[in-house]
Amino acid sequence: MNPAEDYIFTKPEPYRSILIELQVLIKYAVPQAVLLYKWHLPFYYLNGRMFCFLNFRKTFVELSFPKGILLKDSNTRLTAGEGRKNLRSLRYQNLEELDAEIAIGFLEQMKELLI
Repeated sequence: MNPAEDYIFTKPEPYRSILIELQVLIKYAVPQAVLLYKWHLPFYYLNGRMFCFLNFRKTFVELSFPKGILLKDSNTRLTAGEGRKNLRSLRYQNLEELDAEIAIGFLEQMKELLI
């Protein structure tokens, strides 16, 4: 197992299941994304550029976009990163909160921005 997968599989439930589901959605929406381990987090890269990353934060999991400020978010689903100007995240406390259609929509938007 690589460090990124180890990060995901060692988290407690329900967060492990959320992280695994997000992995599946990322691979579905952006199959060419490459999973690496940077700054102690699973990062996905697209065309050599940071695309998104997964983060476990004690009481929730984030699907974060380093250039998330560029995403269109008419329903204000994205959360701003603490003290970060460009970072935006989708946050989940349980698997039921994870709406695949919404997550895929943001993943596809970010993909278009990086192509």
